[in-house]
Amino acid sequence: MKKNYQYLLMLFILFAWGCEKGDIPGDGDKDDDDDKVEINWNDAANSSSDALISSFWNSSGQYFNTNNGGNTTFQYWPNAHALDVVIDAYVRTNNQSYKTIIEQWFTGVKARNGNTWNNDFYDDMEWNALALLRAFKATNDPKYKDVALELWGYIKEGWNDNAGGGITWKKGMEWSKNACSNGPAAILAARLYQEFGNPEDKEWALRIYDWLKSTLVNTNSGAVWDSIDSREGKINKDWIFTYNQGTYLGAAVELHKILNEKSYLNDAALAADYTMSSLVNNSILKSEGDGDGGLFKGIFVRYFTQLIIQERLDEPVRRRYLQFIKLNAETLWNEGTNKQNFLFSPNWRVKPGNTTGLTEQLSGCMLIESAAYLQKENYID
Repeated sequence: MKKNYQYLLMLFILFAWGCEKGDIPGDGDKDDDDDKVEINWNDAANSSSDALISSFWNSSGQYFNTNNGGNTTFQYWPNAHALDVVIDAYVRTNNQSYKTIIEQWFTGVKARNGNTWNNDFYDDMEWNALALLRAFKATNDPKYKDVALELWGYIKEGWNDNAGGGITWKKGMEWSKNACSNGPAAILAARLYQEFGNPEDKEWALRIYDWLKSTLVNTNSGAVWDSIDSREGKINKDWIFTYNQGTYLGAAVELHKILNEKSYLNDAALAADYTMSSLVNNSILKSEGDGDGGLFKGIFVRYFTQLIIQERLDEPVRRRYLQFIKLNAETLWNEGTNKQNFLFSPNWRVKPGNTTGLTEQLSGCMLIESAAYLQKENYID
């Protein structure tokens, strides 16, 4: 009788352990043929976005730290993307704890930025304005709208006639015109027009987009070049990054929403195709390092997802894009996620240790949140 009791107890322990292990999305038992388990992307997104808060949120300063290993340095532009991920999670779940983080972020980030929203880097202000506009749409709290519009006022001051137009990268460097300071600005202007109906914002969106496309885009291949130095008229064609691809195609998508012209979808698809063919490693978006580069491909994913869901996108193209983003998400989750604390590294095929940076964590979160959204809307299984 004692032996039978011990045997049953052992079975119970093994069963309980197996159930606990199965709580990790995609980590349950596999079939005999070792097929991959279907991933519940909502559960995966809960894990990854909650890890962002538990591992990176500075509750006393009310901002996100540079890494989860003790570096509490404040960085203005990565915090904008951290807010974006929190908004993703809030919209997906309606969990009020995320709304609390949004409210605290609003106080902490301004304080850490010198008690102002103004900044020397125009692209940094654009990222924050975009995130705050989304915060307004998610919460209907007018304070977020007011700051987004305040930032938009600062951003427009960055336009000058050097290199034929465009918004400069940094105050005091009016000769440097960058894709990173114009793609997000065009998205912002277009979204402001769609939200509030000011015709000047539509004109700004078209003006910025037209300058960007004519100056920093290879319209044959879809490559988006990094910048132009107006002092020499020299374009930096060696630096091609996923985030510039993403914001250019994102601007094209927003203008398509406004004007309903298929040409903008074609522009976006060309940039997406270039990225999928040239900025990958065996069909997975390549590592662009840590630091600033850690955020790049997450930004691409955010705006690439918006392209995927456009109704007028050709169905064969949509299917190909969905296969690409699903493969990237599955690879990150199955091969590149530290499942002990749900951390990501710059290489979506390699698990990090117990320490990683905010930027690379955010890119992983953006990809998982994208997969959760696409699964919820029945674009992917």
